[in-house]
Amino acid sequence: MTGIRVGEAIALDRADVDLAAGRLTVRFGKFGKARELALHASTVEALRGYQRLRRRHAPATGTPAFFVSLAGTRLRYCNVHHAFHRLVRLAGLTPRSPSCRPRIHDLRHSFAVRSMLDAYAAGQDGQARLTLLSTWLGHVHPASTYWYLSASPELMAVAGQRLEQHLAARSAARR
Repeated sequence: MTGIRVGEAIALDRADVDLAAGRLTVRFGKFGKARELALHASTVEALRGYQRLRRRHAPATGTPAFFVSLAGTRLRYCNVHHAFHRLVRLAGLTPRSPSCRPRIHDLRHSFAVRSMLDAYAAGQDGQARLTLLSTWLGHVHPASTYWYLSASPELMAVAGQRLEQHLAARSAARR
């Protein structure tokens, strides 16, 4: 999982994906910003698997696109969403309410929350991770990243535990 936007993934060209180095270059990010991302080994392996499938099943094409349709053309946003909703149905995922159903963009939010939870579990500085995460996600302002994290019950629980530990330590120091 990389946390990139759907449009950024669709815009990837084969030259943007360096699996030998474990790097991905997002050239067409939001607001025209580019960034380079290091890929986790599991992501590299998944992308290699995709490349093998592509070579076997997609027709030879002149498109530079990394991700292609069965017709050998660059993916279209509406078709990616359609495929996502089909996978959601096949997986048996159901909406929590009529207005709260699984969205492809939720994968990006999950990536952000998981990154912060992993940092806290490893005893890392949350603020430093948040700054890195904001850059990784291609946010212009850290406030955009805070928004991704603000509705996470898991992060709220960790924040509550950390606050309790901090207050207990202060109380013990005063005695």
